[in-house]
Amino acid sequence: MTEPSHAEHLSVEDFDPAASSLTGAVDPAVMAELLSIRSSIDNFDATLVYLLAERFKATQRVGILKAKHQLPPADPSREKAQIQRLRALAESAHLDPAFAEKFLNFIISEVIHHHQAISESHSAVAATGVVPVVSRDGQGFVGAPDVSPETDDGGTTR
Repeated sequence: MTEPSHAEHLSVEDFDPAASSLTGAVDPAVMAELLSIRSSIDNFDATLVYLLAERFKATQRVGILKAKHQLPPADPSREKAQIQRLRALAESAHLDPAFAEKFLNFIISEVIHHHQAISESHSAVAATGVVPVVSRDGQGFVGAPDVSPETDDGGTTR
């Protein structure tokens, strides 16, 4: 199976839920049960992606607030408390706490990276007076809006 190129845009509709190297190699009843279970896994994965998207939208707002008030991108005390909380939640859910901690550490590192970028952007705004435009995914910036007499301060034509 080949990996999609970065230039290629894939959509949810491009996904083949019956894709398997086991097709034709196992009993059809077993294959049907396997695909049924995998369908549930696919639903969980989709939910995780949407939950992560919402989480990152919220952390983006935190990053903007921190940058606006010149707060540091990282908060080690908060991170430590969150890791302890997540480990306890994992234990109660019968999930490996070490896995949960690795997962949260990965998310925290991404959030800190985003907060650093936001902070740098806000510093650039303070230095230049040019406000960057947030990208459609809300995870970065695409440049400054066109501010001219024919446009308002948000780059929208009057």
